[in-house]
Amino acid sequence: MSIFEAIILAIIEGLTEFLPVSSTGHMIIGSSVMGIAEDDFTKTFTIAIQLGAILSVVAIYWKRFFQTVNFYLKLVAGFIPAAVFGLLLNDFIDSLLENVIVVATTLLLGGIVLIYVDKWFKETEETGTSEVTYPTAFKIGLFQCIAMIPGVSRSAATIIGGLTQKMNRKAAAEFSFFLAIPTMLAATGYKLLKFYKAGGGFHGEEITLLIVGNVVAFIVAIIAIKGFISFLTKHGFKYFGYYRIILGITILALYFMGVELTIN
Repeated sequence: MSIFEAIILAIIEGLTEFLPVSSTGHMIIGSSVMGIAEDDFTKTFTIAIQLGAILSVVAIYWKRFFQTVNFYLKLVAGFIPAAVFGLLLNDFIDSLLENVIVVATTLLLGGIVLIYVDKWFKETEETGTSEVTYPTAFKIGLFQCIAMIPGVSRSAATIIGGLTQKMNRKAAAEFSFFLAIPTMLAATGYKLLKFYKAGGGFHGEEITLLIVGNVVAFIVAIIAIKGFISFLTKHGFKYFGYYRIILGITILALYFMGVELTIN
């Protein structure tokens, strides 16, 4: 992997991790088009740079992390379902990760859902709350489990989960960002631990690539989050839905054209 390729993947990660468009689908296209999808370091790199994206949430909302302990307890409540189902279904999830058709299909179906989400929850947007209770956090955590299916998008699942609990779009999106921190930290730590136990390790140039990747992902994610909240408040989800459908069709087209697509 070159420094240029590392920056491109980091930009993709920063832009898509917190948007309801599936970072997995974008990583498939990005790494495959650059011809580095099969490289073991690439697969580890795309996981490790999630740390930069996670830190962007802390940087933007740092005041929230100095609130009462209830803030953290609610994140724990939301994280529990993913932790349980993640451990129980780990092998099944890994098998889905090998199926490009699954990713493309969920992108398409998810896109159709997003086109109609604003209509379904129009009243919620007008009268919705920004309050997150413990039951609400747990139920949103259950929705997050749906995102274990590649291509669903963790962000899309948790935001829609928030809307079903009578939260407005902005509040649902922000809680989705917060819930990403323990979830992504756990997933990233688990994958890196497996890599280490398998005899993996980083050296010289790879460490440099990881540092650059995390810094770029951090900066781009900050821009993406701020832009997303503004766009979502004004325009809703439908444009993300159209985009997902286009992306799903693109992946299917590349796949049936014989382009080697590998999910990281």
